[in-house]
Amino acid sequence: MSEKLSVGILGGTGMVGQRFISLLENHPWFEVKVIAASPRSAGKTYEEAVGGRWKMTTPMPEAVKKIVVMNVNEVEKVASQVDFVFSAVDMTKDEIKAIEEAYAKTETPVVSNNSAHRWTPDVPMVVPEINPEHFEVIKDQKKRLGTTRGFIAVKPNCSIQSYAPVLTAWKEFEPYEVVVTTYQAISGAGKTFKEWPEMEGNIIPFIGGEEEKSEKEPLRIWGKVEGGVIVPATSPVITSQCIRVPVLNGHTAAVFVKFKKKPTKEQLIEKLRSFSGLPQELDLPSAPKHFIQYLEEDNRPQVSMDVDYERGFGISVGRLREDTVYDWKFVGLSHNTVRGAAGGAVLCAETLKAKGYITKK
Repeated sequence: MSEKLSVGILGGTGMVGQRFISLLENHPWFEVKVIAASPRSAGKTYEEAVGGRWKMTTPMPEAVKKIVVMNVNEVEKVASQVDFVFSAVDMTKDEIKAIEEAYAKTETPVVSNNSAHRWTPDVPMVVPEINPEHFEVIKDQKKRLGTTRGFIAVKPNCSIQSYAPVLTAWKEFEPYEVVVTTYQAISGAGKTFKEWPEMEGNIIPFIGGEEEKSEKEPLRIWGKVEGGVIVPATSPVITSQCIRVPVLNGHTAAVFVKFKKKPTKEQLIEKLRSFSGLPQELDLPSAPKHFIQYLEEDNRPQVSMDVDYERGFGISVGRLREDTVYDWKFVGLSHNTVRGAAGGAVLCAETLKAKGYITKK
């Protein structure tokens, strides 16, 4: 056990914090030692602090029930007990930026699920199968922060996970124009049906800030590290609509693509099925063996059948067909709180450990 890295979860009582805790149960590399949350939860055991608000389908891990929750604002105290932290705090963007930098300055790496630092030029925003080379900017970020060990790394928004990996797999065919509509689960808002009964049998055609993220964040992932910052790509141009639908877990995307080079259906499917990256090469603990599955049936992917593909770390794609206006269209599906949130951050942390960025203090 002593070989495992000691982990803190900032914002551990919320839905994403709970997902971190459930994913890290019996993790071979990481062990949850500290859970920090708002002052109102501090001083209670984790079990007391969460109370009846445990939102996972699996039971609360026994190992965390009696951990006494710390005040997330007591940065030095929390940081002194862990090797690194996952951040899922529920604060304003400015507060999140400040607190994550404060933790990094205690020489504690921060792997964040939050959006606050996604556009900080020297903070890598990474899907490990797509752009692990962006972790190279950490050395420049450390210079800015004045740290030797502490830094911030983030994962991108949950909405892009169901189509950005697909477009990455097809990059040699040069996609240049993309229309995407996402159909997003309520857990993306940190809610269950019990807490949000008005979502039952309902659709809400607006999710604040989501369309801008869906259009811009893929370009940052496909960008290049230049002069110590990440310079976003300029192509493909993406336009999106984001819709909240009455589904608990799983973001579905309907996507239309124009290509400069004209691929065949067989070429496109082959690229999806053979696409892999550094997590697969390194055989990381959470890495899906097959990142993207292509389903031949006309009625797939479906949330009820496919959202847990590869324990929620994989992407499911189907309905690839020629379009009358665009070249090709498809439907993608990803698990929004596993691959899209906490799981994506865990995979980032595993990659960072494997590459030597996160070590024991």
